[in-house]
Amino acid sequence: MRVIGDILQPTHLLFVLVVALLVLGPKRLPEVGRSLGRGLRDFRSALSGEEQSHNEVLSQTSAESTKPAAERAERTS
Repeated sequence: MRVIGDILQPTHLLFVLVVALLVLGPKRLPEVGRSLGRGLRDFRSALSGEEQSHNEVLSQTSAESTKPAAERAERTS
């Protein structure tokens, strides 16, 4: 377990964040962070046996699809 403790040092985490900022850029980094957080939340809820109701999933996807077209186009470029 010593290796995991060495990876999570603050200087290493700062280095990873700087590299991510350089690779993804300042516009795309928050989007990737949100996607990663959403994926982790879904993964944790799946592990604990909790499931979203069908209505919650539908409302979440409909909220994503009602965003302005300009914003969606900006994210894809």
